[in-house]
Amino acid sequence: MKKVAVFGNTGGGKSTLSQKLAEITNLPLYPLDLIQYEVGGKEVKYQDYRQSHARIINSEKWIVDGFGSMETLWQRLEAADTLIYLDLPLQIHFFWVTKRLIKSIFKKPEAWPENSPILKSTFNCYRTLWLCHTRLTPKYREYISKASQTKQVYHLKSRSDISGFFKAMEL
Repeated sequence: MKKVAVFGNTGGGKSTLSQKLAEITNLPLYPLDLIQYEVGGKEVKYQDYRQSHARIINSEKWIVDGFGSMETLWQRLEAADTLIYLDLPLQIHFFWVTKRLIKSIFKKPEAWPENSPILKSTFNCYRTLWLCHTRLTPKYREYISKASQTKQVYHLKSRSDISGFFKAMEL
């Protein structure tokens, strides 16, 4: 496990899982939201984002969590030796997006740029949830099914799967 891609629908716990995994493995963590957005939530130029992404995935060790763009997503999944796909029930994603919104009143969400527009971002997440579920989830599932022959794949479908994953990593 040297190059780890953590992916899945919004609000699925990617940032939390990635942070804990980085602590366990000592691999450098690159949350895409911090690469793709500036302080205040403004998007960086796409070319700059692509260059940063390319530098990361061409390096020897990394954990990258997030989506980024369709182009960089598939590049990252191909470059990774380990895939962690968070594929929780849709209602859990909705609940966790809402929970993040409420907690953001007191503390900035993990791996979000400073002064991000939390309310606007949350509404975008709600819209993205259904789009990802209907359009990307089937592609993700097909991809990891094929990739499991050549890569280490963790398809986490529940909270207990996530707990079991961490128990296995800590051994």
